[in-house]
Amino acid sequence: MRWVTWERIGVDRMACGWLIRRFIDPDAEFVFVPASAGPLPEGAEPFDIPGVRLSHRHGHCTFRTMVRDYQLPDPVLQRLAQIVDEADTVQEVSVEPAAPGLDLICRGLRRSSPTDEVALERGCLVYDALYAELASEPR
Repeated sequence: MRWVTWERIGVDRMACGWLIRRFIDPDAEFVFVPASAGPLPEGAEPFDIPGVRLSHRHGHCTFRTMVRDYQLPDPVLQRLAQIVDEADTVQEVSVEPAAPGLDLICRGLRRSSPTDEVALERGCLVYDALYAELASEPR
């Protein structure tokens, strides 16, 4: 399936791309478009774009929306959604110490990658590692 989002991906769009590849659609193809591109490509599922089904809801990030909409009950994904939420949206109270660092790493990946595709590929390694670490923590 084709998925479309805005170019210049950051913490939330990287997390969503990782979630799609690892838990929703292993054969996903991603299309990155400028925010000013106009109509989105036909036949592609849009995400993290204002006004589409898979986007921010009630002050929470798109990653959290996708975990809920695709009914992924994995407690590690729930915790990861909290971290991405704090990294991507303004929070009155932060409880996840990993959030600022995750945002910084994702911004660095975007800046150091020649394309969004490469940034996503590199970001998937970060999210794989974060998932593995969170999964190893006692509950």
